[in-house]
Amino acid sequence: MEFRHLGRSGMLVSEISYGNWITHGSQVEEEAATACVRAALEVGITTFDTADVYAGTRAEAVLGRALAGERRAGLEIFTKVYWPTGEGRNDRGLSRKHVLESIDGSLRRLQTDYVDLYQAHRYDYATPLEETMQAFADIVHAGKALYIGVSEWTAEQIRAGYDLAQELKIQLVSNQPQYSMLWRVIEAEVVPTSHELGIGQVVFSPIAQGVLTGKYQPGQPPPAGSRATDEHGGAGFISRLMTDEVLGTVQKLKPLADQAGLTMAQLAVAWVLQNPNVSSAIVGASRPEQVHDNAKAAGVKLDADLLKKIDEIVEPIAERDPGKTQSPRQRP
Repeated sequence: MEFRHLGRSGMLVSEISYGNWITHGSQVEEEAATACVRAALEVGITTFDTADVYAGTRAEAVLGRALAGERRAGLEIFTKVYWPTGEGRNDRGLSRKHVLESIDGSLRRLQTDYVDLYQAHRYDYATPLEETMQAFADIVHAGKALYIGVSEWTAEQIRAGYDLAQELKIQLVSNQPQYSMLWRVIEAEVVPTSHELGIGQVVFSPIAQGVLTGKYQPGQPPPAGSRATDEHGGAGFISRLMTDEVLGTVQKLKPLADQAGLTMAQLAVAWVLQNPNVSSAIVGASRPEQVHDNAKAAGVKLDADLLKKIDEIVEPIAERDPGKTQSPRQRP
């Protein structure tokens, strides 16, 4: 495993991080989820990402139990706050009330005294940014989180949050966006701004929810048990990619993966890691062998000619509009 600094901070994170969105607590039974976490540790992954909303808070609890007994200082544990975790009016968003209550719930479920990174899971238009950042500062100063991050914020929002963090003497060091060969909306504005401010990207869905593995074939139903068949969230998220045009284009990447001596999943993960502003690529798994496969993308260098060929293939279907980086205008 290779390691990179999280933004301009001094903390190192594994190039491949393990995320348990969708799978833990919903699609995958706990025994299998724990086996995937053990596989991540075996291949040298030390960075684990989750969120309070995943599987209705169950994912944090599953991860906490799976990591119990590990040396805490040898891990980087990330979680997030914003999406609803209950039926109450204040069980959502980035108000001071919800943020301060949520961190305590996350720490309890994760069985830890602190998280290494506490992330705003979206931008909250209903709460003054000053209120949110002050709550984050109080959490950091209380020792409950070491660093602050955001997720799917625009370049303008990131800059405003960073300026307030500087005033409050805390470190906003990361953004967690969706990023893959097919989804490149951060490249025009978010990445240049983040590079300037010393903020690193911790990217999710580098294999486009499994589409870039090539397992989904045009004109054929998705394999049983795959993300596209998961009615708890995976199917809805992946549906926009399940067109013959997209799936047919993805199949054209296989000869390039073969040429590089990589699986298609490894090629996809290695591709996002070629961006120097990417600190880590989050991978998920329902089976331990998927973790072992994806981890082999760490340290891979793709040459300029290969990157050019990839661009030529995916250009007709790649999404680049920076306006696609969005948070709900109203709280969910």
